[in-house]
Amino acid sequence: MKSRLFYAFLLSLVALMSGCATNKMAFEADDERVTAASKPIYLMTATLKNTYRTSFQPKASLVFIEKPGSKDNTNFMVDAKARDESGKPETGNTYLLRLPLDPGMYEIRGIAADAMSFPIRASYFVPIHLPLEVKSPGVFYLGHLSATLRERQGNEFKAGATIPLIDQAVGGASGGTFDIEVSDRFATDEALFRAKFPALKG
Repeated sequence: MKSRLFYAFLLSLVALMSGCATNKMAFEADDERVTAASKPIYLMTATLKNTYRTSFQPKASLVFIEKPGSKDNTNFMVDAKARDESGKPETGNTYLLRLPLDPGMYEIRGIAADAMSFPIRASYFVPIHLPLEVKSPGVFYLGHLSATLRERQGNEFKAGATIPLIDQAVGGASGGTFDIEVSDRFATDEALFRAKFPALKG
C-alpha cells in the first residue's frame, strides 16, 4: 500500500511539472529594465527556517502559481540571485522573489524546498494560498513570508511527504509542520531589492 501511494505521488508530481510552464524570475539579467511594456512584477521576500531539525535548513527551489479554472500554471525557478546572503545559517534562508505575471487571476500556492546533509535529502512544501489579481503594469510589493518548521502536533499538515521514510523523517518534513506568517517589511525589503537589482535603482 505504501509503495502504491509513493508511485501515485511521483506520477502526480510528474504530471504537475510536465503540465505547467517553468519561468525565470524578473531581473535575472543585470541589464534588464522596467519599461511601460514590461509585465507587472510582484516582489516578496521569504524566509524558510527549520527549528525542528536544525541541521536541515530548507532551500527554496520553485514557486508554484496556479490560475483558477485553468490547466495552465505559471511557476518560477528560484535562481541564484534570489538568495539573500546577508543572514546567518541559524536564521534560515531568505529569498528575494520577483514574479513577472500577465494580467489575470492567480493563486500563489506555495514554495517547494529541500535540504541535504549527506546522505539524507529531505523535501518540503511551504503552503501560501495567496489569491492575486494582476492588472496594470508596474512593480508591486506583496510582503514578507516567514515559514518556520516546527514539530507537528496532532493532525496538523505535514511539511513534506512521508516517503522516502528515512529522509523525510530525519529532515523533519514528515514529522514537522510550517508556521506561516506574512508581514509588511517594506522599509527593509525595499532596500534589499534596490541594492541587488539595478533595474529598481531609479
